[in-house]
Amino acid sequence: MSETGPIRVIMVDDHAMVRSGLRFFVRSFDDLDLVGEASSGSEAIDLCLRLQPDVVLMDMVMPGMDGAEATAAIRQQWPKIQVIALTSFQEDNLIERALQAGAIGYLLKNVSAQELAQAIRAAHAGRSTLAQEAADVLIAATRQKADIGSDLTERESEVLALLGDGLTNAQIAERLVVSQATVKFHVRNILSKLGAANRNEATALAWQYRLLKKPGSLRRTDRG
Repeated sequence: MSETGPIRVIMVDDHAMVRSGLRFFVRSFDDLDLVGEASSGSEAIDLCLRLQPDVVLMDMVMPGMDGAEATAAIRQQWPKIQVIALTSFQEDNLIERALQAGAIGYLLKNVSAQELAQAIRAAHAGRSTLAQEAADVLIAATRQKADIGSDLTERESEVLALLGDGLTNAQIAERLVVSQATVKFHVRNILSKLGAANRNEATALAWQYRLLKKPGSLRRTDRG
Protein backbone atom coordinates (compact mmCIF):
# COMPACT_ATOMS: atom_id res chain seq x y z
CA MET A 1 0.00 0.00 0.00
CA SER A 2 1.33 3.46 -0.88
CA GLU A 3 1.85 6.16 1.71
CA THR A 4 -1.37 7.86 0.63
CA GLY A 5 -3.49 4.70 0.61
CA PRO A 6 -4.30 2.01 -1.94
CA ILE A 7 -3.12 2.45 -5.52
CA ARG A 8 -6.05 3.78 -7.53
CA VAL A 9 -6.59 1.74 -10.71
CA ILE A 10 -8.94 1.95 -13.65
CA MET A 11 -9.26 -0.73 -16.32
CA VAL A 12 -10.05 -0.21 -19.97
CA ASP A 13 -11.27 -3.05 -22.18
CA ASP A 14 -14.11 -3.39 -24.66
CA HIS A 15 -14.89 -6.95 -23.54
CA ALA A 16 -17.03 -7.30 -20.43
CA MET A 17 -15.67 -10.78 -19.65
CA VAL A 18 -12.11 -9.47 -19.66
CA ARG A 19 -13.06 -6.64 -17.32
CA SER A 20 -14.72 -9.15 -15.04
CA GLY A 21 -11.55 -11.20 -14.79
CA LEU A 22 -9.36 -8.15 -14.23
CA ARG A 23 -11.81 -6.88 -11.62
CA PHE A 24 -11.36 -10.11 -9.67
CA PHE A 25 -7.58 -9.88 -9.98
CA VAL A 26 -7.31 -6.29 -8.78
CA ARG A 27 -9.75 -6.69 -5.91
CA SER A 28 -7.75 -9.65 -4.59
CA PHE A 29 -5.15 -7.24 -3.18
CA ASP A 30 -5.71 -4.83 -0.31
CA ASP A 31 -3.21 -2.28 -1.63
CA LEU A 32 -5.05 -1.91 -4.96
CA ASP A 33 -8.32 -0.03 -5.38
CA LEU A 34 -10.31 -0.44 -8.60
CA VAL A 35 -11.99 2.96 -8.94
CA GLY A 36 -13.40 2.75 -12.46
CA GLU A 37 -13.92 0.79 -15.67
CA ALA A 38 -14.14 1.90 -19.28
CA SER A 39 -14.99 0.09 -22.51
CA SER A 40 -13.25 2.47 -24.91
CA GLY A 41 -10.32 4.83 -25.19
CA SER A 42 -12.50 7.93 -25.08
CA GLU A 43 -14.24 6.67 -21.93
CA ALA A 44 -10.83 6.07 -20.38
CA ILE A 45 -9.87 9.71 -20.92
CA ASP A 46 -13.14 10.85 -19.32
CA LEU A 47 -12.50 8.59 -16.33
CA CYS A 48 -8.97 9.91 -15.90
CA LEU A 49 -10.34 13.46 -15.89
CA ARG A 50 -12.92 12.64 -13.23
CA LEU A 51 -11.10 10.08 -11.07
CA GLN A 52 -7.40 10.90 -11.44
CA PRO A 53 -6.23 7.28 -10.98
CA ASP A 54 -2.65 6.27 -10.31
CA VAL A 55 -2.50 3.47 -12.89
CA VAL A 56 -4.53 2.58 -15.97
CA LEU A 57 -4.75 -0.97 -17.31
CA MET A 58 -5.21 -0.30 -21.01
CA ASP A 59 -6.39 -2.71 -23.69
CA MET A 60 -4.62 -1.95 -26.96
CA VAL A 61 -7.10 -3.17 -29.58
CA MET A 62 -10.47 -1.43 -29.31
CA PRO A 63 -12.89 0.09 -31.83
CA GLY A 64 -12.76 3.85 -32.26
CA MET A 65 -9.90 5.32 -30.26
CA ASP A 66 -7.48 2.46 -29.67
CA GLY A 67 -5.27 1.89 -26.65
CA ALA A 68 -2.18 3.58 -28.05
CA GLU A 69 -4.10 6.74 -28.92
CA ALA A 70 -5.77 6.83 -25.52
CA THR A 71 -2.45 6.21 -23.78
CA ALA A 72 -0.80 9.09 -25.61
CA ALA A 73 -3.69 11.42 -24.73
CA ILE A 74 -3.65 10.43 -21.06
CA ARG A 75 0.11 10.73 -20.72
CA GLN A 76 0.07 14.15 -22.39
CA GLN A 77 -2.66 15.54 -20.16
CA TRP A 78 -1.79 13.78 -16.89
CA PRO A 79 1.90 12.76 -16.83
CA LYS A 80 1.59 11.38 -13.31
CA ILE A 81 -0.91 8.74 -14.43
CA GLN A 82 0.93 5.59 -15.47
CA VAL A 83 -0.44 3.28 -18.14
CA ILE A 84 0.12 -0.46 -18.47
CA ALA A 85 -0.72 -1.92 -21.87
CA LEU A 86 -2.56 -5.19 -21.32
CA THR A 87 -3.40 -7.12 -24.45
CA SER A 88 -3.74 -10.52 -26.09
CA PHE A 89 -1.72 -9.43 -29.09
CA GLN A 90 2.04 -9.72 -29.54
CA GLU A 91 2.53 -7.86 -32.84
CA ASP A 92 5.76 -5.85 -32.95
CA ASN A 93 4.00 -2.76 -34.27
CA LEU A 94 1.45 -2.85 -31.47
CA ILE A 95 4.18 -3.12 -28.83
CA GLU A 96 6.15 -0.25 -30.36
CA ARG A 97 3.06 1.98 -30.57
CA ALA A 98 2.14 1.31 -26.95
CA LEU A 99 5.61 2.13 -25.64
CA GLN A 100 6.01 5.16 -27.91
CA ALA A 101 2.67 6.44 -26.63
CA GLY A 102 4.05 6.41 -23.10
CA ALA A 103 2.96 3.11 -21.58
CA ILE A 104 5.28 2.16 -18.73
CA GLY A 105 4.48 -1.54 -19.02
CA TYR A 106 3.35 -4.07 -21.57
CA LEU A 107 1.79 -7.33 -20.43
CA LEU A 108 -0.17 -10.11 -22.06
CA LYS A 109 -3.58 -10.98 -20.67
CA ASN A 110 -2.44 -14.43 -19.59
CA VAL A 111 -0.51 -12.94 -16.65
CA SER A 112 -1.25 -14.22 -13.17
CA ALA A 113 -2.95 -12.09 -10.54
CA GLN A 114 0.34 -11.78 -8.66
CA GLU A 115 2.23 -10.69 -11.80
CA LEU A 116 -0.41 -8.09 -12.58
CA ALA A 117 -0.37 -6.74 -9.04
CA GLN A 118 3.42 -6.47 -9.08
CA ALA A 119 3.28 -4.64 -12.40
CA ILE A 120 0.74 -2.15 -11.02
CA ARG A 121 2.91 -1.52 -7.97
CA ALA A 122 5.97 -1.09 -10.16
CA ALA A 123 4.17 1.33 -12.46
CA HIS A 124 3.00 3.39 -9.50
CA ALA A 125 6.63 3.58 -8.38
CA GLY A 126 7.75 4.62 -11.88
CA ARG A 127 9.27 1.27 -12.82
CA SER A 128 8.62 -0.55 -16.08
CA THR A 129 7.36 -4.11 -16.41
CA LEU A 130 7.56 -5.73 -19.83
CA ALA A 131 6.44 -9.11 -21.06
CA GLN A 132 9.33 -10.98 -22.66
CA GLU A 133 7.77 -10.40 -26.08
CA ALA A 134 7.86 -6.63 -25.54
CA ALA A 135 11.42 -6.73 -24.25
CA ASP A 136 12.50 -8.66 -27.34
CA VAL A 137 10.93 -6.05 -29.63
CA LEU A 138 12.74 -3.24 -27.79
CA ILE A 139 16.06 -5.04 -28.07
CA ALA A 140 15.54 -5.71 -31.77
CA ALA A 141 14.52 -2.10 -32.42
CA THR A 142 17.59 -0.82 -30.58
CA ARG A 143 19.87 -3.08 -32.58
CA GLN A 144 18.18 -2.10 -35.83
CA LYS A 145 18.64 1.61 -35.09
CA ALA A 146 22.27 1.08 -34.16
CA ASP A 147 22.92 -0.78 -37.40
CA ILE A 148 20.76 1.27 -39.76
CA GLY A 149 22.62 2.08 -42.92
CA SER A 150 25.52 -0.23 -42.09
CA ASP A 151 24.71 -2.53 -45.01
CA LEU A 152 24.62 0.17 -47.69
CA THR A 153 27.14 -0.36 -50.47
CA GLU A 154 29.45 2.45 -51.50
CA ARG A 155 27.34 3.15 -54.58
CA GLU A 156 24.12 3.14 -52.53
CA SER A 157 25.70 5.62 -50.14
CA GLU A 158 26.54 7.84 -53.10
CA VAL A 159 22.96 7.67 -54.36
CA LEU A 160 21.62 8.37 -50.87
CA ALA A 161 23.82 11.47 -50.59
CA LEU A 162 22.46 12.74 -53.90
CA LEU A 163 18.92 12.03 -52.73
CA GLY A 164 19.79 14.19 -49.75
CA ASP A 165 20.71 16.96 -52.19
CA GLY A 166 17.21 16.70 -53.65
CA LEU A 167 18.30 15.34 -57.02
CA THR A 168 15.86 13.43 -59.21
CA ASN A 169 16.65 9.98 -60.61
CA ALA A 170 17.52 11.56 -63.95
CA GLN A 171 19.89 14.02 -62.32
CA ILE A 172 21.52 11.28 -60.24
CA ALA A 173 21.96 9.15 -63.36
CA GLU A 174 23.65 12.04 -65.13
CA ARG A 175 25.88 12.79 -62.14
CA LEU A 176 27.02 9.19 -61.74
CA VAL A 177 27.05 8.43 -65.47
CA VAL A 178 24.69 5.47 -65.15
CA SER A 179 21.24 4.68 -66.51
CA GLN A 180 18.05 5.76 -64.77
CA ALA A 181 17.14 2.08 -64.43
CA THR A 182 20.33 1.57 -62.42
CA VAL A 183 19.47 4.51 -60.19
CA LYS A 184 15.97 3.14 -59.61
CA PHE A 185 17.52 -0.20 -58.63
CA HIS A 186 19.79 1.50 -56.10
CA VAL A 187 16.95 3.60 -54.71
CA ARG A 188 14.81 0.49 -54.18
CA ASN A 189 17.68 -1.14 -52.29
CA ILE A 190 18.20 1.96 -50.17
CA LEU A 191 14.52 2.12 -49.20
CA SER A 192 14.55 -1.57 -48.31
CA LYS A 193 17.72 -1.40 -46.21
CA LEU A 194 16.63 1.72 -44.33
CA GLY A 195 13.07 0.48 -43.88
CA ALA A 196 11.81 3.67 -45.55
CA ALA A 197 8.53 4.00 -47.41
CA ASN A 198 9.73 6.63 -49.87
CA ARG A 199 12.64 8.88 -50.88
CA ASN A 200 11.74 11.62 -48.39
CA GLU A 201 11.67 9.18 -45.49
CA ALA A 202 14.99 7.69 -46.60
CA THR A 203 16.55 11.15 -46.64
CA ALA A 204 15.10 11.94 -43.20
CA LEU A 205 16.53 8.71 -41.80
CA ALA A 206 19.89 9.48 -43.38
CA TRP A 207 20.04 12.78 -41.53
CA GLN A 208 18.65 11.29 -38.30
CA TYR A 209 21.26 8.56 -38.15
CA ARG A 210 24.03 10.78 -39.47
CA LEU A 211 24.62 8.84 -42.63
CA LEU A 212 25.28 12.22 -44.28
CA LYS A 213 27.63 14.92 -43.04
CA LYS A 214 26.23 17.60 -45.30
CA PRO A 215 24.35 17.68 -48.60
CA GLY A 216 26.30 15.68 -51.13
CA SER A 217 28.85 14.46 -48.54
CA LEU A 218 29.04 10.90 -47.26
CA ARG A 219 29.72 9.89 -43.73
CA ARG A 220 30.55 6.31 -44.64
CA THR A 221 32.44 5.73 -47.86
CA ASP A 222 34.27 2.51 -47.10
CA ARG A 223 31.47 0.06 -47.87
CA GLY A 224 31.63 -2.20 -50.88
